[in-house]
Amino acid sequence: MSSLHNPKKALALALSGLLMAGAASAQGGAEKFPGVGRNATPKEVQAWDIDVRPDFKGLPKGSGSVEKGMDIWEGKCASCHGVFGESNEVFSPLIGGTTKEDQKSGHVARLKDAAFPGRTTFMKVATVSTVWDYINRAMPWNAPKSLSTDEVYAVTAYLLNLADIVPQDFTLSDKNIAEVQAKMPNRNGMTTAHAMWPGPEFAKNVKPDVKAVACMNNCGPEPKVRSQLPDHASNNHGNLADQNRLIGAQHGVQTEPKSDAKPAPAAAAKSASGAAPTAILDKNGCVACHGMEQKIVGPGFSEIAKKHAGQTDYLVGKIKGGGTGVWGNIPMPPQPNLSDDDAKSIAQWLANGAKH
Repeated sequence: MSSLHNPKKALALALSGLLMAGAASAQGGAEKFPGVGRNATPKEVQAWDIDVRPDFKGLPKGSGSVEKGMDIWEGKCASCHGVFGESNEVFSPLIGGTTKEDQKSGHVARLKDAAFPGRTTFMKVATVSTVWDYINRAMPWNAPKSLSTDEVYAVTAYLLNLADIVPQDFTLSDKNIAEVQAKMPNRNGMTTAHAMWPGPEFAKNVKPDVKAVACMNNCGPEPKVRSQLPDHASNNHGNLADQNRLIGAQHGVQTEPKSDAKPAPAAAAKSASGAAPTAILDKNGCVACHGMEQKIVGPGFSEIAKKHAGQTDYLVGKIKGGGTGVWGNIPMPPQPNLSDDDAKSIAQWLANGAKH
C-alpha cells in the first residue's frame, strides 16, 4: 500500500521531511522556513566572536603604549581598581606579590606563603591573553566593550608595567605580546593535564583526570554537617531556638542546658508567675518576632516585662489587639486566634518579670 493510502505512513514521512529540512537549515543548507529566523551574517558572527585564546588566536591587530594606558586608566579604571592597581573599597588588588625571580621561574612563590596577605590578579593569572580578553569584553564596569582595540592594548600595557613585567616606555602590540607571555610571573602555575581545555593545542592529556565511578562498598554513616558552637559558648546569647522564626530552613538549635527543660503544655499554661509559657509562645509563633532577651523583630520579652511590670490587663489588650508606636514603627499584628486564657497566661508571665 502506498503512503497516499496510508495516513500514518504519510504523516511519518512528512515529519521526517521537516526534521531533515530543519537540520539542513541549521547546518547552513539552502532549505529555509519563511518567517522562522535567518542565517547570521559574517559581521554578526564577528561581533560575538571576540574571545582571545592563550595562543593568541582571535587577537586583533593593534598596539598601545604604557603612557597612553596610564591616561585611560586614571580616567576610566582607577575609581574601582586604584591609581596603581592597589585597589580600594571596591575590588581586590590587581598588582603586587610578584618578583623578578617569579618571572624567571614562571611560578609565583608567594602563592605558597601563608603569611602573605591576599592574592592579587597578577599573582594568579597565567596568560596575558586572559587579561587582554577580560578588559576587552568587560571593562570599564559601567560601559563594557566601550574601549577601542588600541585602548585595550594600552591599558594592558599599563598593568604589565605596574607589575614590573615591561618597562615604562613599552608599547604592547599583537606582534610582541607572545614575548610578554614568556615573562608572566605565574605562566607555569596552570595545568592543562585535566583535559578540560578543548583541542589538542592545550590539553596534554586527552582523557579526563577523574573517573566518576561510584563506590558503594564499606560506606560509613551519613555525615550530618552543621555549624556548631563550643559547649562553653552555646548559650552566651540565649537559647538560639527561641530567637529564630518558625518558618524557613533554620529553626535554631536548643542551646539551653538540659536541666532547663521546657514545661509540658498544661503546666506552661498554668505557670502565670513561674516559668515561661513556652508551649503557648511556640504554638502561636511569638518567638518568631521576640527573643527572651534579644530583640528580633519586636522587643525581647525581658524588655517588655521591665517596661510593663504588673500591667497584666494592658498587656492582654496589646497581645490580642496589636498596635504600633510603643516600640517603634514596626506594627505588632493582632492575634485573633489566640484564646483569652492563653493571652492572659502570657500577659501574667510578662507582668511578673518574664522569668525563664
